[in-house]
Amino acid sequence: MAKKGKKYIEAAKQVEAGKNYAVDEAVALVKKTNYASFDATVEVAYNLSVDPKQADQQIRGAMVLPNGTGKTQKVVVFAEGDQAKQAEEAGADVVGSDDLVEKIQGGWLDFDVAVATPPMMAKVGRLGRVLGPKGLMPNPKTGTVTMDVTKAINDIKAGQVTYRVDKQGIVHAPIGKVSFEDDKLIENFRSLHETIVRARPASTKGNYIKSLTLTSTLGPGVKIDVASF
Repeated sequence: MAKKGKKYIEAAKQVEAGKNYAVDEAVALVKKTNYASFDATVEVAYNLSVDPKQADQQIRGAMVLPNGTGKTQKVVVFAEGDQAKQAEEAGADVVGSDDLVEKIQGGWLDFDVAVATPPMMAKVGRLGRVLGPKGLMPNPKTGTVTMDVTKAINDIKAGQVTYRVDKQGIVHAPIGKVSFEDDKLIENFRSLHETIVRARPASTKGNYIKSLTLTSTLGPGVKIDVASF
């Protein structure tokens, strides 16, 4: 187990062990305990009582945060014809077809999100081993495989976040930066929370959210009282 640094230990002392904080208290505490020299990301982690191995209990999707993420996303679009033109007009950073596939096969990965039109997926599929492990593969569930490339690009640039349950049943997602005002982080948090709650599989029994933690990039985790929503 990695040894914690002095700054982390001092920050962690401000978090009461075993306490579940109300949303507004948690946001304020996460900002207070942040010691990063950069504008750290504020992230939430949902520990859900789902079995990711079951197809009907996969939690995955995308939503646009009301106040954005605080990060400018670099978007590439796999498209041809009218969709390629629309993507360029919508502000895509790179638009291409076979040339873009070859560029990525050559090792170029200087982008945050990839969007593709359905007809392009046969070509994009060749990049599965490259994009898949990095979470960059376009997917209909996250709105990145679509003919409406304009909407996809606008949503991403406006602050869209994607979420996906991992093998341990945990969903991680950013809700902004520590530089955000408290009320903007809280609004983003509530919006994401409503989305996660709505995504509850019908087959899930008992307590859906087992635990919920808020943290900054380097700071200690703060447990959330789910009932405070």
